Amino acid sequence: MMHVNSKLLVAQIAILFLVLALVLFLPAGTIAWRPAWIFLVLFFCFVISVTLWLYKHNPGLLQERMIVFKSDQEAWDKVLFTLTEGLFFAWLGLMPLDAVRFRWSQMPVWLQVIGAILLLCSFYLFFLTFRENPYLSSAVRIQTERGQTVISTGPYHYVRHPMYAAFIPFVLGTPLLLGSWYGVLLGPILVVIVAIRALLEERLLRKKLKGYDIYMAQVKYRLIPYVW
Repeated sequence: MMHVNSKLLVAQIAILFLVLALVLFLPAGTIAWRPAWIFLVLFFCFVISVTLWLYKHNPGLLQERMIVFKSDQEAWDKVLFTLTEGLFFAWLGLMPLDAVRFRWSQMPVWLQVIGAILLLCSFYLFFLTFRENPYLSSAVRIQTERGQTVISTGPYHYVRHPMYAAFIPFVLGTPLLLGSWYGVLLGPILVVIVAIRALLEERLLRKKLKGYDIYMAQVKYRLIPYVW
């Protein structure tokens, strides 16, 4: 079994929790914001659950994902990843300003419940993708040292990028749960960036991963079946 640095793993999860909590509660000006706590509980229940699953069933992938930037990672991907992370946290930090501090948005509770359901759906799709693809790196690169091959089963039978597809209900569900119409309005920017990454990733995979061109011919859609 491949060794995973458990202390580093726990530290990374703890730091992520601290960062997300600060991004949500500091702009809100209060910790008495129930939707934010619901979001954090749902999000970290998923993070911890999938981490434990990977630790048991695929430690190699877990270790791969613990390192954000790789030496053989495409340069454009490092830039795009950094941009996406920055925009994500800016987007997340806007929502407490909107929904709590300035109360620009007013959203009915039933829509916030739908947001929570969409989040759960996105987490399920994320898990299916983790379960199916042992090469699901956070970096765009060809994992020759891990014997990377084309994955065409499970959610990959329907779309080429199910991880990115799962991001769509996440981007919609999060602002709905947090009660921010501005978050709903600006979320598509993140989806567009992810779609651009998918196109660039496909270009690399088609060029360097054996059989990916055949897979592209078999699976027509990138993110949404029968749409794109």
